[in-house]
Amino acid sequence: MNRLTLSQRLSVVFCALLLVCCGALAWIQMRSTRMHEQETVQRLSRGLAEHIARRGELMDTGGMREGEVRALFGKLMAVNPSVEVYLLDDQGRILGHDAPDGHLKRDRVDLAPVQALLAGAALPILGDDPRSLGGRKVFNAAPLVVQGRQVGYIYVVLVGEQHEALAANVAASTSLRTTLWSLAIVAGVGLLAGVIAFRWVTRPLRQLTDDIQAFDMEAGAPARLPAPRAPRPGERDELTILQHSFTHMAQRIGEQWQQLRQQDLQRRELVANISHDLRTPLSSLHGYLETLALKDATLSPEERQRYLAIALSQSNKVGRLAQALFELARLEHGGVVLDLQAFSLPDLVQDVFQKFELAAQARRQSLRAGIPAGLPAVEADLGLIERVLTNLLDNAIRHTPEGGHVQVTLQAVAGEVQVSVSDTGPGIAPERRAQLFSTPPALGSQRPDSGGLGLLIVHRILQLHHRRITLADSDEGARFEFSLPAAGRHPRPSGN
Repeated sequence: MNRLTLSQRLSVVFCALLLVCCGALAWIQMRSTRMHEQETVQRLSRGLAEHIARRGELMDTGGMREGEVRALFGKLMAVNPSVEVYLLDDQGRILGHDAPDGHLKRDRVDLAPVQALLAGAALPILGDDPRSLGGRKVFNAAPLVVQGRQVGYIYVVLVGEQHEALAANVAASTSLRTTLWSLAIVAGVGLLAGVIAFRWVTRPLRQLTDDIQAFDMEAGAPARLPAPRAPRPGERDELTILQHSFTHMAQRIGEQWQQLRQQDLQRRELVANISHDLRTPLSSLHGYLETLALKDATLSPEERQRYLAIALSQSNKVGRLAQALFELARLEHGGVVLDLQAFSLPDLVQDVFQKFELAAQARRQSLRAGIPAGLPAVEADLGLIERVLTNLLDNAIRHTPEGGHVQVTLQAVAGEVQVSVSDTGPGIAPERRAQLFSTPPALGSQRPDSGGLGLLIVHRILQLHHRRITLADSDEGARFEFSLPAAGRHPRPSGN
């Protein structure tokens, strides 16, 4: 047997509760009807006991006149078989009756209900049934007065044994069937109304179920769901809140999926570019080494030196690319732990300038530094920031034509030191700006806006410092900007 779904379980529980409620309402209705019937009978018979008490001498100074009592009670019960008449003394003891032998179960009656009836209490009032040990029935009572003195009570049970027996027989036939049919109709109408109300109440749950089932991969991406109605402030509808939360979660998963696809495309492009970058110098290196091996005996010393120099140059390119890939891999996979320390950024800029001085002179380029006095020390990883400046200067020198200049500018702003590296090269094409720090072009393409892996490394190093590098607008060339916190002014960033 298959397990019931949540909707089916809720339906069963709802129908069970509805049946219980219908049963309770039917019981309440029957009890109310019975009480109304008892009150009606008691009101209609209000003067019966008083009439009996005035009729004839049932007691005298010598006590009960048994013959007259039995005769009168017999006539009354013959005329109206549903009543039972009893004569009580002033203590509630039963003195006279016309009950068959063995039918009388009590010898006295509680007078508290009698006093309440005579005092005009609200009806119906139930009193003791002399023919039952624990039964209580509607009654009528009146004081019995002899020679101006109250000597007892006339106690009339209005629904006697014969009435109850006849009512039971009738209820077993027509009345019972009518009641059962009424209950069946009420239950059927209640169930139909309950099913309609239940489907209306659980409509958001079914909609949420359909949305969850529809949340599948379509064309490699999660299906986008329509935005639900946002819960109003203070609203406590759990299903609406759940549906709204699920749709937000689905939209976030879709966005993250798109980001993963974009990252996957960028990695594929990176692998393709690196393959191209490796193929070009390796092919050149292999070609010159093969030429040296085949024509070594015929080459002049000058040609041999030239071929070796070209092979070494290509080997250096492969080595630099391999080193850059290794460094980028360490940065991407958390293999670098920051060693934060306070240091002077102007001194670091001068050290990096010295590394590129000869390369800039060879291209007749000038290196310029705009460093104001009184700059505060910065707090960062000295080795990694040196790598950032090295990559930016190397990139600027390679893309600046002969006779141009490269400038590094430092400036203290609001507890930070801003760094700007600019050149007089051709600049960055607009279509390359969006992916400049995520997907490098092929290094061998010789595109003037190619930053290679260097800018990716710079971007990742500054991310580890919780900083970012930007490409600022410039009238000439390209200008890269980033900032570092002054020593002691900002909390230390985490190491990964």
